[in-house]
Amino acid sequence: MFYKDKTVLVTGGTGFVGTNFVEELVRRGARVRVPLHRRPLMVKSPLIEVVSADLTRLDDCLAVCKDVQYVVHAGGAVSAAGVTVSNPMAVITTNLIVTVQMLQAAWMAGVERFLLLSSATVYPAADHPIKEEEIWNGPTHPSYFAYGWMRRYLERMSEFVIQKSKMKIALVRPTAVYGPWDNFDPATSHVVPALIRKAVEKLDPYEVWGTGDEVRDFIHVSDMVAGSLLCLEKYATGDAVNLGYGKSFTVGDVVRIILKAAGHDKAKVRFDASKPTTIPFRMVDIEKARTQFGFEPKVTLEQGLTDTLNWYKKNRAVAHGG
Repeated sequence: MFYKDKTVLVTGGTGFVGTNFVEELVRRGARVRVPLHRRPLMVKSPLIEVVSADLTRLDDCLAVCKDVQYVVHAGGAVSAAGVTVSNPMAVITTNLIVTVQMLQAAWMAGVERFLLLSSATVYPAADHPIKEEEIWNGPTHPSYFAYGWMRRYLERMSEFVIQKSKMKIALVRPTAVYGPWDNFDPATSHVVPALIRKAVEKLDPYEVWGTGDEVRDFIHVSDMVAGSLLCLEKYATGDAVNLGYGKSFTVGDVVRIILKAAGHDKAKVRFDASKPTTIPFRMVDIEKARTQFGFEPKVTLEQGLTDTLNWYKKNRAVAHGG
């Protein structure tokens, strides 16, 4: 009942993660405000209010924060291996400007609670499930140099706001998120949607960037959203918390599950190690989230990948902006 009848602003509410937040908050009876800039909102409900806004402008940030109790900040540009290699500055400036201005606007507007989505890219390289306090054990992995340090800086900005204001901030560090409403654009998609798109299109040979031995901790977006909302409700202390599945899989494992779900498991799989990839091993320790607010992921990787593939097959036009 924590969110029922509350006015919750969801920035980035037309994107992958934001759309899933909007759907879940509507299910919980919240009044959801979504700023619109370039993309339309795909979710329909009388509980949703849409407002035109450009969140690179402080005046627009202030306007969307008016009379809001909670902010779920899912707005900003996203990074992907191909994008960050070809244009490493593509996402840095937008994320810095939008997030800092949203923190300022929420503070000035008297918002009670603010959910800041950070990223597991803030961590140094590690060969084990990494814990929150290990963030300063070393620099970010070279493939995340600019993006990871940008996320680290924004976490510091949230600490500053907590010190200077009464606003409570929940800070979560999700690992690799996937699920319905993901970005399936071949130029900018992450590994899971890229592999799903190729499987549904029955590409043969089936090309996979990297060696297939890269290890990831994949979390279904429904688990990430549920964990984030739990954190905002029960642990809005500014103390960072990991959100992941808590188990690791190789990209090769993901390929096998997706090809089987697509009925395309006879395809010839071709791994291309010359193509850009990111960190070779990333797994997060989620014990803190379990202990502090009872987070427990519910969607297995096989269930989640099959669910996402089936969603994409039914919604290809939507997924490609049609």
